[in-house]
Amino acid sequence: MKQVLIINDGKKGHLNQSIALATHLGYRYDILEVRFKSKWHKMASYIFDKFFIYTDFLFVSKEVMSSYDIVVGAGSGTYYAVRVFAKKIQVKSITMMLPRGYRYDFDTIFAQAHDNPPKQKNIIEIPANFSFAIPASIYKPQKRSIGVVIGGNNKILTINSNVLKKQLDFIVANFKGYEIAVTTSPRTPREIENLIQSYHFDYEVIYSQNPINPIPDFVEHCETLFITSDSTSMISEAISAGESNVVILPVDGMDGSKFEMLLLGLARGGYLHIFDGTLESKNKKIDFKEYLKGLDL
Repeated sequence: MKQVLIINDGKKGHLNQSIALATHLGYRYDILEVRFKSKWHKMASYIFDKFFIYTDFLFVSKEVMSSYDIVVGAGSGTYYAVRVFAKKIQVKSITMMLPRGYRYDFDTIFAQAHDNPPKQKNIIEIPANFSFAIPASIYKPQKRSIGVVIGGNNKILTINSNVLKKQLDFIVANFKGYEIAVTTSPRTPREIENLIQSYHFDYEVIYSQNPINPIPDFVEHCETLFITSDSTSMISEAISAGESNVVILPVDGMDGSKFEMLLLGLARGGYLHIFDGTLESKNKKIDFKEYLKGLDL
């Protein structure tokens, strides 16, 4: 069986995309965490890449054996290392997102459509992040259920507690008789956690108090999934597995952002509905294995 070396920058959303690729390929994988020695070393990597200079001097990492067939990474902290290790052990290099700032001559690049990737033979345009969801039997509903997945703030988006309260009130009012399951994430602000707890939902995971991930089980069991629009990894899981309808709860900062472009594209494709005060049934699913056909990986 082939083996994959996954370069990890410490960001779970990035790591999961690389794991998803290995999982869909059916390959074994190892994870190597790599970090640049400083921001200056990272800046140097862009220059070195431009001039075809590849050295592991720029980052802190462990020695890598040559028993791999592919090196893969996602996120700007991984791309240079993917190139370095792939060249060192003479195997194929793959990125799970468009590697902006670096040359686009990796063996294969999976690039999200909202990044408007150039048309090249080695670039595979995909509608969302590569994802997979394996139920862990953390959550099993006792009756018909819906799931609510709450993310958190980032550099662009902010969850407004007043807006979220109106959205949650709508959900409660329109799904009477259903079991309502809610989970927060590592990025969820304390204010939002307190709001969630004030509802006393049938099933609650407050991640800061109980760091488990019931989302694959939500995907497996819930008739409808409501997900805040900042949660791109969670959205990718929901639109690639199970049979749930997917409804996106917009958060502040969406207008004109890459998140809005991503979601509008998925909405046009029938994969989800962006909540606007109404509900629509959208449960088309992406089969990421389709994007692997014909590739020699």
